[in-house]
Amino acid sequence: MIGWLDATSGASGDMLLGALLGAGVPLDVLTSAVTAVAPEAVSLRAETVSRNGFAATRCHVEVADSTAHRTWPDVSALLADADLDEPVRARAHATFERLAQAEAAVHGTPLTQVHFHEVGALDAIADVVGGCAGIEHLRLERLVVSPVAVGSGQVRGAHGELPVPVPAVSDLLRGVPSYAGPGPAGLAGELCTPTGAALLITNGTSYGDQPMMSVTAIGVGAGARDPDSHANVLRLFVGEPAHLALDAPLLLETNIDDLDPRLWPDVISALLAAGAADAWLTPILMKKGRPAHTLSALVGSTRAGAVRTAMFAQTSTIGLREIPVGKTALERSIRTVQVGGQPVHVKIAVHQGRVVNAQPEYDDVVRAATATGRPVKDVLADASAASRAWLTDDPRPR
Repeated sequence: MIGWLDATSGASGDMLLGALLGAGVPLDVLTSAVTAVAPEAVSLRAETVSRNGFAATRCHVEVADSTAHRTWPDVSALLADADLDEPVRARAHATFERLAQAEAAVHGTPLTQVHFHEVGALDAIADVVGGCAGIEHLRLERLVVSPVAVGSGQVRGAHGELPVPVPAVSDLLRGVPSYAGPGPAGLAGELCTPTGAALLITNGTSYGDQPMMSVTAIGVGAGARDPDSHANVLRLFVGEPAHLALDAPLLLETNIDDLDPRLWPDVISALLAAGAADAWLTPILMKKGRPAHTLSALVGSTRAGAVRTAMFAQTSTIGLREIPVGKTALERSIRTVQVGGQPVHVKIAVHQGRVVNAQPEYDDVVRAATATGRPVKDVLADASAASRAWLTDDPRPR
């Protein structure tokens, strides 16, 4: 299984818990993991809510009043002593460690002396441990994360007013695609929390658009706020990886207005030699009234690299369009007819078990005409007539 997290409205620990529940992870899976770690009472409660028109799952983390500020060694000891499956323990440990490293970096303190105001709270322990247990439950081989919306403006934290993204989030998302996200400029507030950022970067395997997949479940996790500007949700898509068919066809195209037209026959020949199934030119009119051509090549994905190289080497283009295309190809075979004692190959096409086309190879026709001294048109007519023997009600080529 693979997953894709749509973090274009931000991310937090409770949003991830809601997305996991919506994607099918049982509440008991999250609760049992959290209870195994939390030193004080913690419970999780799921609620169906609406966020700007989106039906979503809100996971409420209900904790006992506590003023404890735990250090990274404290949290590490809780994880080590907890009755957790080892993969869940490892994920949670790695997530908290990344968070501790970010806090140490932004505050300029040793890792062992960082006091987590937010992270040491019971709800943060629930977010991290529950999130890691849910991800592990889904058995995701790969988790792709979209560019992360971080918000804008300011937020009040334990250290007073902080710019958004807050320093810990900024540090955690180094090298990760991120942006301000939805909402009015300067007013969006905090869209990605440090806990959310740590969960994404620790458990995500790559970043970008939704991968090719057959989606089987979608979880929509709600944030606490419900702004008018956007749906405050984190979406999780879960499914099986999907692959293009072996040697799936691609259409490679480029528009060219500055190539000597005498070169076009050689360009087409080079593309065919590189592995294109077909290549052709289409006259077009470009900006400023310039006459030009669209160069197109149909090629299987296994040979696309060689054809790309030929296009760049043989023409003046600096960019290509690549379009996956559907293709229905008839079953084909080659047969031979005799014309004036000369062999001429015939391409036979079969549809639903019946021969629907029989076409002599033109190069063979020209060669036979030269060998016999006859006009090409006459040899072509004879070869076509001989080929008609296959276009009968009998579906079996003879």
